[in-house]
Amino acid sequence: MDKPIKYAVFGSGSWATAIVKMLCENLEVVGWYMRSVYIKEHLLKEQHNPSYLSSVEFKTQQLILSNDINEMAEYADVLIFVIPSAFIHGELDKMATDLKDKIIVSAVKGIMPESGKLVGEHFHDIFDVPFENIAVIAGPCHAEEVALERLSYLTISCADESKAKDIAKNLSSDYIKTTTSDDVIGTEYAVMLKNIYAIAAGIAHGLGYGDNFQSVLMSNAIREMRRFIKKMHKMKRDINDSAYLGDLLVTGYSVFSRNRMFGNMIGKGYTVKSAQMEMSMVAEGYYATKSAFQLNEKNKKKTKLPIINAVYDILYEGKDPKITFKKLTDKLD
Repeated sequence: MDKPIKYAVFGSGSWATAIVKMLCENLEVVGWYMRSVYIKEHLLKEQHNPSYLSSVEFKTQQLILSNDINEMAEYADVLIFVIPSAFIHGELDKMATDLKDKIIVSAVKGIMPESGKLVGEHFHDIFDVPFENIAVIAGPCHAEEVALERLSYLTISCADESKAKDIAKNLSSDYIKTTTSDDVIGTEYAVMLKNIYAIAAGIAHGLGYGDNFQSVLMSNAIREMRRFIKKMHKMKRDINDSAYLGDLLVTGYSVFSRNRMFGNMIGKGYTVKSAQMEMSMVAEGYYATKSAFQLNEKNKKKTKLPIINAVYDILYEGKDPKITFKKLTDKLD
């Protein structure tokens, strides 16, 4: 008889908490690594994460909690990483476990800021994980709506279709519908890029632009996303699928979107630092903007990216949002 495949989630933020909740619908036991001793002790005592999605109650007998990343990596067969991209490099520096035979799933929604590599590429290059053992979780899906058990959709991408289907099955429930894809690189870039466009949507809102402009911005954003991804990884894909367009729309428009919230604050006159200090959660799009800009700069033939360039100028060059967006409006159609 085959042994049951063991799953573990790495990270303790809202998306990590939501993924643990999804897995607990299907698995008897779920491993969960978190850096914070306080969160671990609180979960064991109070059955919920004190910092994120605190309304979600867990049966502690279903959880194996650890503050040791190697202990959890040794335990699990499927390792789902949900650590923000700004911190994942530091966490993985602690990793001494052989990961070659593990299935690595990225739910990071960002890329490695130190190298500009996708999370999957990092695991392949540094930990020798075969590409067929690397998967990506894409939306459209907000952690807050998972907590409320509102109908949500996920796309699981993996070169090995059977692995994608297994992961999808263990994340599915009455309120989570899943599909699979073989576009691992494309979906991983998409989950990074949509956060940049959500910041743009937030800046526009903060500056007082209305729904008419927002619709033009999102229409241009999906075309810009298609150009970027096609340049990075050419294959047959439908950019209008939920993993691309759907995830972009929910991140750009939702009140739960931390990237839109961050952009809104910038549009209203906050400095980058003050906006970051005001927020309790990491806005992945801030780091993604620099990575996307630099990746495009490295190309001999640059891709036309007016929205990403505008957000980069505001966040990293200190350009005035009002003037920058006025110039951007002339570049959109």
